[in-house]
Amino acid sequence: MQLQQRIDLLAELGNYMSSKNESWGEAKKKASVQNGWFIPEFIEIAVNNIASGFLQKEKLERWVAQYKISDENLSQKNIGLIMAGNIPLVGFHDFLCVFISGHKQIIKLSSKDDVLIKHLVDHLFSLDESLKDYISFSEMLKGCDAYIATGSNNSARYFEYYFSKYPNIIRRNRTSVAILHGTETKEELEKLADDVYLYFGLGCRNVTKIYVPENYDFIPLIETFKKYNYLGDHHKYKNNYDYQLAILIINKKYYMTDGSVILTENESVFSPISVLHVEHYKSLKNVIDSLSGNNDIQCIVSKEKTAFGQAQQPSLTEYADGMDTLKFLLNL
Repeated sequence: MQLQQRIDLLAELGNYMSSKNESWGEAKKKASVQNGWFIPEFIEIAVNNIASGFLQKEKLERWVAQYKISDENLSQKNIGLIMAGNIPLVGFHDFLCVFISGHKQIIKLSSKDDVLIKHLVDHLFSLDESLKDYISFSEMLKGCDAYIATGSNNSARYFEYYFSKYPNIIRRNRTSVAILHGTETKEELEKLADDVYLYFGLGCRNVTKIYVPENYDFIPLIETFKKYNYLGDHHKYKNNYDYQLAILIINKKYYMTDGSVILTENESVFSPISVLHVEHYKSLKNVIDSLSGNNDIQCIVSKEKTAFGQAQQPSLTEYADGMDTLKFLLNL
């Protein structure tokens, strides 16, 4: 299959994802019923970000132009993909990289997100049946030439043990942080709320900690966060909120809350669901230096780094863990 054919198929897939197709609507509904964290609003956001950010023909062509990709892959490899399931379609970019490279892929889906990808692959099969030779699903990955696996820190240790003899990309837990100056506009703070709340904070690109200057005024921040107060009615999220609040109260820890997220001082960049960690700083440079090279950080939201509201809208070239997945695949 020629490279341009693959690009054209992906562009068609993007059009399908943006459509009101009844079958696609049923698949999204099924995914929402199966996983309580996948509320329809968040599925739509994930789908729209992929369709508009990844699957536009012009963007795909600009992306591949940065690499030396032959029109036809004459040295196909079998790539084993282990996908996570923390947010809707979280493994799509890996799927996309393997597909555009011309390699074959065998996918092990997470039980938390095994509806959407399968439906989209079936749609690709309906566009071109020959793709059945390129894409398959399996519960057990064996005999692959290379592996890309995403999971927790614990599962990563198993991946390293099983796949150490093969070329691999193994991803662990990551999270994102934000650095505030205290001069942010209301619009910027509202966009920061998206970075914090989208997908209930379960993604590696969700902001789970903010750095603020001394004597920072939290009131404007908390007021803008109230636009997501409706998430407090979600039973799974509310259970986490009540539990984390009870722990802070029992331990007599200082906290602030708008009713849907709890802000509390903590040095860890990782925070539980419904909690946003806070740390005050004296020197902005020291904060930036301390985060530089931190392997736990996926992205930094600030005036200088990733723009507010853009954490969950990565481009084609913003690879997880900063490792160029497409380059890895092309060099096999």
